[in-house]
Amino acid sequence: MKIGKLPNDILEKLVLNKIQENRSEVIIRPKTGMDCAAVDFGNYACVLSSDPITGTSKEIGRLAVHICCNDIASCGVDPLGIMATILCPSDATEEELEHIMDQLTAAAASINVDLLGGHTEVTSAVTRFVISCTALGRCLKEKLIVTSGAKAGDDLVITKHAGLEGASIIAHEKELELTGLIGKQAVEEAKSYMNCISVVRDGIEAAKYGVNAMHDVTEGGILGAVWEICEASGNGAEVFLEDIPIKSVTKKICQHYNINPYKLISSGCMLISATDGKGLVSHLEKAGISAALFGKLNLSGDRIVISKEGKERITAPGADELYSVL
Repeated sequence: MKIGKLPNDILEKLVLNKIQENRSEVIIRPKTGMDCAAVDFGNYACVLSSDPITGTSKEIGRLAVHICCNDIASCGVDPLGIMATILCPSDATEEELEHIMDQLTAAAASINVDLLGGHTEVTSAVTRFVISCTALGRCLKEKLIVTSGAKAGDDLVITKHAGLEGASIIAHEKELELTGLIGKQAVEEAKSYMNCISVVRDGIEAAKYGVNAMHDVTEGGILGAVWEICEASGNGAEVFLEDIPIKSVTKKICQHYNINPYKLISSGCMLISATDGKGLVSHLEKAGISAALFGKLNLSGDRIVISKEGKERITAPGADELYSVL
């Protein structure tokens, strides 16, 4: 099998179709495009999400916190705690582990999340540090926002700019090579995008305004996220490539490695489906969160991206573009 998330057809066949429904308290179950699970706790829902960091060894502690908390925020929920499993390679040093823990605790503090526990061990099963985190939060059940809630006619809005996480990871991993190609200032700009990968504020502010669905943009990039929100909700979509915000540095990095920035891992971007996209963009920007309207959902079932080159069908995300670089 190829490196990266399982293709959706294999995921459905080998994983999702084997999951049994044993407990009535589970109110959100695993499904393609869904970011979280949720459990009925009376008036409240306990919302949970789990993610590993495997695509990079740089900034791994910070990424581990934010990617799982971003999923919680996609439900309009403020994450309150995380549990972390840290697998250390046999040649790891105490200094490396301490550095990762410093990243974990600093990232958690930056979004007011507690580190609740987990597990740490040294194992020959990994050749570099691997971290998997599970985040949780709670909200009133009637306030819960789910990916499947997107509706035909909704506007599609993206926060921040496409490819930001992938560009930052590549800049950290390929710093020396890229410095000679695009210059130190551009590389430092791309590295700084790591400071923008939380979408907790994006999700909370969007929920305050009122939206139908949100989806954290991770592997497969913004086009993959559009496909997934359509798959979860049963809708089609028409999106306009030139309306998707992207930084020139991200474009330069992607051009050098001949990868598609719109299919590049993009934690830090929230894909939002809302009745009033223009109003939502205005609300987010007043809160200091950049956002743009770039498409619309429909009943056609087709998922189409329109660019200067013409129309192209949006297909199920495969291996992320990041892996062809790293």
